[in-house]
Amino acid sequence: MTTKAVEGERHTIQVTVNGKRQAAEVDSHTLLVEFLRESFRLTGTHVGCDTSQCGACVVEFEGNSVKSCTMLAVQADGGRITTIEGVGSREALHPMQEAFTECHALQCGYCTPGMVMSACDLVRKNPSPSEAEIRDWLDGNLCRCTGYNNIVRAVSEAAQALASGAQAGVKSGA
Repeated sequence: MTTKAVEGERHTIQVTVNGKRQAAEVDSHTLLVEFLRESFRLTGTHVGCDTSQCGACVVEFEGNSVKSCTMLAVQADGGRITTIEGVGSREALHPMQEAFTECHALQCGYCTPGMVMSACDLVRKNPSPSEAEIRDWLDGNLCRCTGYNNIVRAVSEAAQALASGAQAGVKSGA
């Protein structure tokens, strides 16, 4: 039997965020993106459009990329979440982050965290994606600066690097 969420009702939820088990109190209608940014100060997950069109808010939840602006924080109770802060580090970038840098696949950087999270999910599920598969997978991620060609090239190069064994900085399987 499920209970109906009442606006303003508070819940204590437990989540594993970037490998660390944490508990926090949250309103029943708080979006996952707001929860991550406000409760844990993980501001790499961006709020872009609030309508799930842009992909700036993509995180990994239970091994799949999700748009955190379309998921309630209470739905994540008991789950594993990886944000961009859990992928690589300043000292050792994840191969996907490295490829985005090397291929000039970012300009303003606003969409980059969501792009990287989506691309990591793609390469986890399809280690050798074609250009068409990369473009199709990233269809829900918008970039207004780069024109996508460098993004597609970066994902392809990162897939090759990961296939050849580069695992720099991976903290949680992203």
